[in-house]
Amino acid sequence: MANVASAAVSDTVRVSEILENPHGNCALGGVNAALSALNGAVQIYHTGPGCCMQTTVGEAGQAGGRVPLISGVQIPCSNMLERDVVLGGIEKLDTHVAGAIEIIRGDAYFILTGCTAGIIGDDVESLAKRYRDAGHPVYAVQSAGFLGESYHGYEIAVKALLDSIVEPEPREKRQDLVNVLGILPYHDPFWEGNFEEIRRLLGKLGLKANTFFGQDEGVNAVRSSSRAALNIVLSPWLLKDAMEEYKSRFAIPALRFPFVPVGAADTAAFLRGVGKALGREAQAEQAIAEEERYFYHYLESAIGVQSWKRYAVVGESANVAGLTRFLANEYSFAPEVSIVTDPVPVGEDREYLAAALRDLDYAKPPEVVFTGDQWEINQALSRFPELSLVVGSTNEREYATQRNIQFLVASYPNTERLIFNRAIAGYRGALAFLEDLYSNT
Repeated sequence: MANVASAAVSDTVRVSEILENPHGNCALGGVNAALSALNGAVQIYHTGPGCCMQTTVGEAGQAGGRVPLISGVQIPCSNMLERDVVLGGIEKLDTHVAGAIEIIRGDAYFILTGCTAGIIGDDVESLAKRYRDAGHPVYAVQSAGFLGESYHGYEIAVKALLDSIVEPEPREKRQDLVNVLGILPYHDPFWEGNFEEIRRLLGKLGLKANTFFGQDEGVNAVRSSSRAALNIVLSPWLLKDAMEEYKSRFAIPALRFPFVPVGAADTAAFLRGVGKALGREAQAEQAIAEEERYFYHYLESAIGVQSWKRYAVVGESANVAGLTRFLANEYSFAPEVSIVTDPVPVGEDREYLAAALRDLDYAKPPEVVFTGDQWEINQALSRFPELSLVVGSTNEREYATQRNIQFLVASYPNTERLIFNRAIAGYRGALAFLEDLYSNT
């Protein structure tokens, strides 16, 4: 027990910085966001009732208005109280696991631990193993909120899937199968639309893109991910350990693209990179030619409908870089500042991202700021009095409105816009983004 407590204190110290209006959630929220988007997965919370409500119903209101099918008051939760802190909550959890299996049909059941269970050291793994021994696919995920923020939770979720769901010895390798990861469901307002566009484009190369999360994916897709020929990560920093594990266990190499490709130039670079990695260069060039004819047919009619802008983009690193580059390289706007709100590690990861933001075709590179604190974000924006466009989250709307700056919500949290499968990725996502930009003039 002493070791568990000391670990909890250490982790608390690491995440103890106070943020104003954070652009994310705790580790538990990140795990839940990922598993909520995995068809066939059922989450069972071993937490207090507040954790369950805050990371499901409360968060859904900040993620584009969409609520996962199993969430909030529907999700099984042990509702730990003071008595459970003193005596342990395994017996109560046991009844909830049994009830979930009886009532909710699922391909896999994941017990998610909150801070309370993590601190007192409830042995949820032994409980999960007992159910597995009885033939039920139940798995424990150590997901206490104090372990970190949402993106760390996403990595915990992917690691849990690797350990529990993925075929340890795939029956066959598929040269036409690729895994696409790096986009956190619900925390990226465009996550499902972006996955749809990426799947569509990779399909033109003759590839089946397995994105784990979304309408057409699920536990079975995760299970077969060890058969893939390539892992594609759309992030400058996420899932390094997971990619190493895929490589060591299944000999699957990884291709990391440091941002979500938006528009013709970066999407062409993305498709060429995938084509080269898999020996499908000819298919990539054919897809690029077809898509560019479609894209520029519409883009040329939109040149000039928007007045020239000095702009800022605020949000998650992969989308900030993608949108900053698109507006500068293909729409000739002038980037002033790019503010990254996810915790990109200091060092080579931040440099990797900054290099992508410096490497612009024409415009002067923006200042790059790394912070998730709203006061610091507002201070950074205030250093650029000539801003005429802010692309960010609902948190930035107040700043832009007070200064009569055009504003477009395109990152988490989003409490004002319902988003189903709207995308910013690829060719069609970029056109949709320009439509949104014009409509929010």
